[in-house]
Amino acid sequence: MKTWMLAARPKTLGAAIAPVVMGSAMAIEADGFHLLSAVCCLLGALLIQIGANFANDYFDHAKGADTPQRIGPTRATQAGLVSPAAMMRATALAFALACVPGLYIVVRGGWPFVAIGLVSILCGVLYSGGPFPLGYLGLADFFVLVFFGPIAVGGTYYVQTHAIGTDALLAGAAAGLFSVAILTINNLRDIDEDRASGKRTLPVRFGRTFAKAEYSVCLVMAALVIPIALAVRGDHLPVLIGALVLPAAAPVVRTVNTRTDGPALNNALAATGKLLLVFSVLFSLGWLL
Repeated sequence: MKTWMLAARPKTLGAAIAPVVMGSAMAIEADGFHLLSAVCCLLGALLIQIGANFANDYFDHAKGADTPQRIGPTRATQAGLVSPAAMMRATALAFALACVPGLYIVVRGGWPFVAIGLVSILCGVLYSGGPFPLGYLGLADFFVLVFFGPIAVGGTYYVQTHAIGTDALLAGAAAGLFSVAILTINNLRDIDEDRASGKRTLPVRFGRTFAKAEYSVCLVMAALVIPIALAVRGDHLPVLIGALVLPAAAPVVRTVNTRTDGPALNNALAATGKLLLVFSVLFSLGWLL
């Protein structure tokens, strides 16, 4: 169980939880909250992300991107803790289990959610699998922004309210930017290993300075600019309390800008996941006030 928990990468799962929290809070404010729909969105999001993490564990090992010199957290397949075949079975199982709550989401939200679910699973595989993996081409940041952002928050809101909320889509951009920040730290930490293996992430393409700037911009846009935009659009000034995560983020930003060792950046990645969860709670409370 400890090995599979390691492979699931629990420190990154806040990226799946936060959008559901935000979308559900916005549904409550709109008098459209639906508990079973919210639970199914949460389970589906978690299982898809776990499946994607398992797939990444397998494909990075198969492509030689994970090596014994890796400075990030231990990868189960590369470390020999799980066989490649077992990891592939676990990937398929996680995605299959995601279809169970997904069926109810389709019943509740309609056939467009079939496409959303299938594309989400496909992107989870194609992040590091297939002939043109997104992560190896530097395209993963865009897909993370969209699928962990507007689609996740807006989809959660729609399944419960049966309405398309432009505010929910804008709020989703904040969640997506936090997730991009998490991915940025991951890629910044692995920049040398990725460059050697031919993995052309944005930090590999544009350098460490770009990655550090990307991280900081994502945090400021997510925690400050988007809440200000939402506050200006309507009577939701309390959402500005979400900006309280910025002072807490200062030590993490300092680490990202000054450290290159694996343990420090691993801690920064975990801290950014926590910042996302805290932001989602503060934002949700502010939206409901």
